[in-house]
Amino acid sequence: MTSGGPRLYELLDDRFRAGRCMNGDESLEVLYTGCRWAEGPLYVPAWRQVVWSDIPNDRMLRWDEETGAVSVFRRSAGHPNGNTLDREGRLITCEQGNRRVTRTEHDGTVTVLADRWQGKRLNSPNDAAVKSDGSIWFSDPDFGITSDYEGYRARSEIGAGNVYRVDPSTGEVRLVADGFDAPNGLVFSADERRLFVSDTRAGLIRVFGVRDGGTLTEGSVFVEAGLRLGARFDNLRFDDGGRLWAAATNDGVHCYDPDGTLIGRLNVPEAVANISWGGAKRNRLFITAETSLYSVVMGVTGTHPTGPGRRPWQLPEEPVPTPPPWA
Repeated sequence: MTSGGPRLYELLDDRFRAGRCMNGDESLEVLYTGCRWAEGPLYVPAWRQVVWSDIPNDRMLRWDEETGAVSVFRRSAGHPNGNTLDREGRLITCEQGNRRVTRTEHDGTVTVLADRWQGKRLNSPNDAAVKSDGSIWFSDPDFGITSDYEGYRARSEIGAGNVYRVDPSTGEVRLVADGFDAPNGLVFSADERRLFVSDTRAGLIRVFGVRDGGTLTEGSVFVEAGLRLGARFDNLRFDDGGRLWAAATNDGVHCYDPDGTLIGRLNVPEAVANISWGGAKRNRLFITAETSLYSVVMGVTGTHPTGPGRRPWQLPEEPVPTPPPWA
């Protein structure tokens, strides 16, 4: 089923067309509708499925790429939000209601990776990114404790929304960036030298330099939402051309050139919460927006959530056999 409404692609700069960002499907495909507030889409190559969160309904759903069937992946899931994969292909989930970040092991058991900082309970972890060294970085706004709709109403023990890093060796949770109104989506650049973090309430995206040892530079503003009505940034993803794609709530999906110019956007009939690349070629963009899961096959290819290097679903290259002496 495809969605109606305005034209899917909005050209704001010729670089949007030149980068083949407008090539592909002419309309969105509706894969599922019936959520209260959909977030956290993640394409899992080994399963050929998309898992995503329906926060108020306290469940995770899955869509099967082969059959198109949708089923419940996990119920009473801690009012989950963002999902990603670690370097071993295990599911990392930010559980707003449980105020923690977890890892689902290959045998299905759940390991708590972070639930406190300096002895204080986290607010409501929102989104996570995994670096190639195995460290897990996550945002912690207060969305899940402001009411009972997406979690459980409570006071913040920390008193601020920050970004944290979980050390892959020790499990230590360390604050790496603060000063946000509401930190939300985060993503590393392809070379992992920069970390981009959206600040939803401030209507901007900040960028930080990543130092050796897992610390960040002070950071600066990469883009602001400007005057576009309803644009409040949520999660972020890169394509392999270095363009940053941002879920922009009531303003669809934004596409930014590496220099920070807004070059185009995707019109979506509902408020966009999160986006994620997937499919066999990673050129299928999955979009969670209010009640629905959408997708569009595009002319650009997205980067993988586990970062640079060989992709988990790619087999090692076959060695070239040595010719026999008589050949």
